[in-house]
Amino acid sequence: MAEKNKNTGSSEDQMLISNKKLFADVSHLIEQSRQQVAMQANSTLTILFWQVGKRINDDILQNQRAEYGKQILPTLSAKLENLYGRNFTEKNIRRMVRFSEQFPDIEIVVPLSRQLTWSHFIEFFSLKSNNAKQFYAQLAINNMLGVRELRKQIANKAFERTAIANIQAAQNENMLINTFKDPNVLDFLGLTSGYLKKILKQLSSVSLKNSSWNWEKDLLLLNARKG
Repeated sequence: MAEKNKNTGSSEDQMLISNKKLFADVSHLIEQSRQQVAMQANSTLTILFWQVGKRINDDILQNQRAEYGKQILPTLSAKLENLYGRNFTEKNIRRMVRFSEQFPDIEIVVPLSRQLTWSHFIEFFSLKSNNAKQFYAQLAINNMLGVRELRKQIANKAFERTAIANIQAAQNENMLINTFKDPNVLDFLGLTSGYLKKILKQLSSVSLKNSSWNWEKDLLLLNARKG
């Protein structure tokens, strides 16, 4: 009798574990699908906003009058908001127009829209160069930054600081190459130009900022071999 109760309890435990796993697996499938649907919806909406902005902008340009735009946008947005909701307020319509102006190539917008939200794109409007927009877009994608984190990176001028660091690294590399080409330096080190082929080749092909190559160590080895 005790053995039977033991077996019954074991079966119930196994069933409970099985049910928990089944629930976890199904929940995972649902959450995964919800994320995919949300991403697809976000992409579709962002592309729609670009298309709306482009269409309105084209219409204003065809009329070649800024005053026409000032008159048409409040009227158009009021009708759209009444019919389609808060996404089409006058403020957001103006953002859509600006969106199409700042990102004129839909071929760039489409892939970005799969990984960035409309709110991310709005943060890019304050940036003055395409390089800055591309930098922060890639930064947000690579690091999965939310809008708040992206805004903080822009405020901290991450693009400008990175650009300055890259310029300084390039200047250091050029200075090092020119130094090794100086015959006075070669004479002081007791080396002929033949001994520096490896050094110059390395300097021409690596980034000193990102490479672990130790040129000073190689130079000492060359000197040792020469001696």
